[in-house]
Amino acid sequence: MTTANEALTEASLPPALRRWHEVVVSRDPLVLHDLLHHDVVFHSPVVHTPQIGRAICFQYLMGAMTVLNTNQFKYLREIVGQREALLEFATEIEGIQINGIDLISWDCNHQITDFKVMLRPLKAVNLVHQKMGIMLQKIAERS
Repeated sequence: MTTANEALTEASLPPALRRWHEVVVSRDPLVLHDLLHHDVVFHSPVVHTPQIGRAICFQYLMGAMTVLNTNQFKYLREIVGQREALLEFATEIEGIQINGIDLISWDCNHQITDFKVMLRPLKAVNLVHQKMGIMLQKIAERS
């Protein structure tokens, strides 16, 4: 297990995590789509049941890119294992400071198989829930 304190470099990151960082920076839907396993499971901080499958997970993650990935977004630390990583992030939306965790697992083919997002504080969860609802509605209307 490697932590952020042990000087992770981009080259030392597992390929799946390197590609995830590329998605966060580029917001490239094609890279995200290819990175997700066809049976990926997404655990939302505001939806009770896990979302299963590439199509629905892709929608949630693209929505989250729009809602959470503001110019304030940054990863604060990463704890990286052979096939999983915990990435702590911070961002700000409408003056509300948001702290969260992305817990990501991938398979031997470097595709994400499980993605869990956890957020705090409660007012941030409520705001993200509202904004994600709007974003997912827009995505559904385009489909």
